[in-house]
Amino acid sequence: MTDEFPETLPGRPIWLMTLADLALLLVGFFVLIQSTQHLDRKALARGLRQGFGVSTSPAATPDPIPVAAAAIMNFAPGSAILPSAPAGLVAWAREAVRDPRVTLKISGSVDGSASDIDPATGSGAVLAADRARNVAAALASAHVVPAGRITIVNAPDHPGRASRNVIVTMGFAGERQ
Repeated sequence: MTDEFPETLPGRPIWLMTLADLALLLVGFFVLIQSTQHLDRKALARGLRQGFGVSTSPAATPDPIPVAAAAIMNFAPGSAILPSAPAGLVAWAREAVRDPRVTLKISGSVDGSASDIDPATGSGAVLAADRARNVAAALASAHVVPAGRITIVNAPDHPGRASRNVIVTMGFAGERQ
C-alpha cells in the first residue's frame, strides 16, 4: 500500500448542473405550451393555478394596480363632514379618470380614539365609511367619475398610524372587457 492519493480530476462546477436543470425545466414548459395549441389556454392556466394550489374564482377580478393617491385630511373627531372644499381633489380626480383604464378607490379611516366614532352607532367603521361616502358624493356631484369606476372601502387598521382622513387612490385596472 502506498500513501499516495490518486490525482483529482477537474470536475464540473455545481452551478453548471443547476443551470442545466433550469434550462431543461424551461424547455419543458415551452414544449407544454406549444403542444397545447389546440387546447383552451385559459383552461390550461386554470389547471396550472390549481396544480400550484392557487384558488381563484372566475368572478373575482384583481384589484387595480395603485398608481397615485390624494388625501383629505383633518376630519373633526366623530364627524364625517368634509373639512374643506374638495376643489383640489376634484381637479386631480378629473384628470386621473380621463384614461378609461383608471379606477378610483376611496378609503376612509378613523384615528382609533374613543371620540372618533359615529355618534349614532358608536362605531368607528361606520364613521370611516361615512367619510369615504361623503368624498365620493362630492366627486359625483361634480360629475367627475363615471359610474362603475369608483369603489368605497374602509382603510385597514394600522395601530399607531391611523388618522382621521380619506385617501383616494388611483388604480390602473387594465383594458376593459
